[in-house]
This record gives sequence, C-alpha cells and structure tokens, in this order.
Amino acid sequence: MNQDQKNNNLKNTSTSSLSNGLRGEISAPGDKSISHRCVILSSIAIGESRIEGLLGSTDVICTIEAMKSLGANISLNSNKCIINGIGIGSLIEPKKPLDFGNSGTAARLIMGLVSTHPIKSVFVGDASLSKRPMGRVIDPLTEFGTEFELTSSEFFPIVVNGAKLPIPISYETSVPSAQVKSAVLLAGLNTPGITSVIEKQKTRDHTERLLEIYGYQIDIIEEKQKTKISITGQESLTSVNIVVPGDPSSAAYPVVAGLICKNSNVTVKNVLMNPTRDGIYKSLEEMGAKIDFTNKKFQAGEDVYDILVESSHLKAIDVPASRAPSMIDDYPVLAVAASIAEGTSIFRGLSELKVKESNRLSGIKHFLEVNGVNVAIKNDDLIIEGNPKGIKGGGIINTNLDHRIAMSSLILGLISDSPVSIDDTKTIDTSFPGFINLMRALGAKIKLSDMSSAL
Repeated sequence: MNQDQKNNNLKNTSTSSLSNGLRGEISAPGDKSISHRCVILSSIAIGESRIEGLLGSTDVICTIEAMKSLGANISLNSNKCIINGIGIGSLIEPKKPLDFGNSGTAARLIMGLVSTHPIKSVFVGDASLSKRPMGRVIDPLTEFGTEFELTSSEFFPIVVNGAKLPIPISYETSVPSAQVKSAVLLAGLNTPGITSVIEKQKTRDHTERLLEIYGYQIDIIEEKQKTKISITGQESLTSVNIVVPGDPSSAAYPVVAGLICKNSNVTVKNVLMNPTRDGIYKSLEEMGAKIDFTNKKFQAGEDVYDILVESSHLKAIDVPASRAPSMIDDYPVLAVAASIAEGTSIFRGLSELKVKESNRLSGIKHFLEVNGVNVAIKNDDLIIEGNPKGIKGGGIINTNLDHRIAMSSLILGLISDSPVSIDDTKTIDTSFPGFINLMRALGAKIKLSDMSSAL
C-alpha cells in the first residue's frame, strides 16, 4: 500500500464511544427498496412523475444514472426527483457500461428490465458487488430468451443481450428473494402474454404494491402455501406523484441505540412498516424492548408509523429461520442488541448472509468478536452470548465495503468500555448518507478522522 492509499484510509475512519442519554426526534431517510423501484417504474411510465423523499444514497444514484443511460429524463434536487418516462419497450442501448457500484438491488432489478428489450448492456460494479453471484437472476431471465456473456462464471462484468422476441414464463423461486421476483416481473413488463412468479415464502412486496400505484394490473393468488404473482406484458404504466416513506432498516440503527444506551428516549418518524420487512421490530419486541408505534399514516401504498423507544433491559432471543426474509438486512444491528441482552441468542438459517455485500455472517462474527463478545457460527446459525454488564470494545473493524457492518459497529461502540473504530466511513453512503450527523444529533459520541461524506 502506498502513502496516498494509507492517507485515504486514515481519512475514512471513524470511532464511536460510550454514550448515555440519547434524546431526540429524527426522521428516517427514504426507503432504499422503494426508492430504487420508484426510479425504475417512473422511467418507463408515460408522462412526468414526481418523487419526494427519495433516498439520495450512492445505491439509488446508481439506479438513476443507469436509467438515464437507458433513455429516461431525470432531474434530482435534494430528495425531490422529477422523471419523464419513456414508456415500456422504449429503452435505448446504453453507450457505456452500466455501473452499479455496490448495489445488488439496482443491478438485479435493471438486469430484469433490460433482458426483454432488444438491446445490449454491459453490467459492472465495485469490488464487493463483483463478488456477489448473479446466477439466481440469470437463470430465469435466460428462459425469456435473454443471452448472457459471462467472463467469470456468474459474476460481474456481465454482458446482457436482451431477447428480441421474449417468451413469457412461469418461474418458481428456489430461495426467497424479492430481487429475483422483481427481476422476473420487470422482465415480464415488455413480454407479450402472462408472466408469473411463484414463491413458497413471502418476500418484500414493494414491486407488487408499486405496480398497482402506477396503474398496472397485477394478480396475486394464494394457493397451497405458495403465492403466485402474475402480470400481462406490454401494457402501460401511468406517471405518479409519490412520497417515499422512511426506511425501516435504516431506522433500526437509532432505534437499537435508543434501546441499549442508558437513560435514552428516541423517536424515529415516518417509518415504513410492511409485514415483509418488520422482522427486526418483532424480534426487538420479543426481547422486551420498550417500543411503541404511533401516528399511523399511509404512503406509497404502505403503512407508516412513528417509532418511540426508551432504554430497555433486553433478553436473549431465538430467531427462527422463517423470519429471515423479513429482516435479512437487519441481523448486524440485531446482533448488537443481542450482545448486551441477558442470555444466549440464536439467529437461525442465515445462509443468505454469506452472499450479501460481504460474507455478512462472518462479518457479524468478526465485529462482535474483536470487541470482546462471545460469538460462534454453527452451520448457518449465529450464536451470541449476551453480557448486560457491557461490552469490552476497543476493536478496529474491517468493514469489507459493507455499510451495515460499518453502522452496526459504530452502534456497538456506544455501549462499549473502549471506543470502536471502522476502517471505512464512506461505505455508509451506500444506504444512509447523513447517518453520523443524525446519530450525533441524538447525543451519540462518534468521531471522524476527517470530514467524511457520511456526515
């Protein structure tokens, strides 16, 4: 490593330390899943759509840039976005590779969208995304007639040659995946006939809800412990004015901090509460968290609440594997709560964490272990021995470009005897720009080595 690289790494570090008495009322940033989908659907709708509360993270910016390269007219001012759509079937061939940075959601959804347009697209990403498998999306898209050029098995870079005469499919997902489901549905939009996805276990359903809001007919049938979602292709999406609700995964960080830091009382406003995304909150309630959901509203086809929490004595939890799809992004921060809970917690069936932004299962074990928490992995289960007396801390965490490991490590530092540091603050911008300033506003002690973009 040269001196410039060393200096850049130093500038990117941040450290959190023991913090009591967190107080305040904050708003959650826009939901990342809904932000991606609103940009994509608005880009292929007819007319001008206005999106407020759009998450301005690097992930969502990648989606915006990709859709602009595919022909959409998009302007973004703060968290307000105006998109003039080009209609289903009107994507243009991009002149340069579509760079998705760290965003697996953007990459997989847009891969589905372009797969049934007669255009050639090159998909690339950062070092982390280039290690994430795309086979589970490539397999169903190939059935539409799409051809893929692979340089390295199922990993980026990938060339997508869209089907000239796409064939509708009925596809049953092998693992619970909202990304695969959404990729198939987006491919079906420009495919004549009926395209169906069958899932054995329900996953986040924002694509289905938003298709209805954009005026597209979608049929959902519950049958024999399976859900069948069907659309008829080559109809039209209508433009909308929409407000993106707050992200429940992002809200979980200040929520958990408010629960585990002594003498704390925190309110997070405007948080999406979807039954396919609420696993983290069910788990916290089962642990004995003092948590209330108030001021119910309805935004973007979703229930939205304010979440009020106060310091709580948490007890260990056994989280069943069946809950994983509803909280797949939230295990790192739940692990922080478990580290200070009374008893031994078990999180079951976490194989999917091995193919996230990093091997997130190993990442959780690492950031807990180096801070003195007794933790083990047995098969696909994570076992955490809680210590209500506090955490030793003092660890320096290699985040491996994983924003959720980064934020969870900083939350852990708020209850640790010695400060906890992360090697990369910038990665937090992937999902939660403004995270550190928001946590500081509540009273969290987080120090940056430089003026980081995660402020």
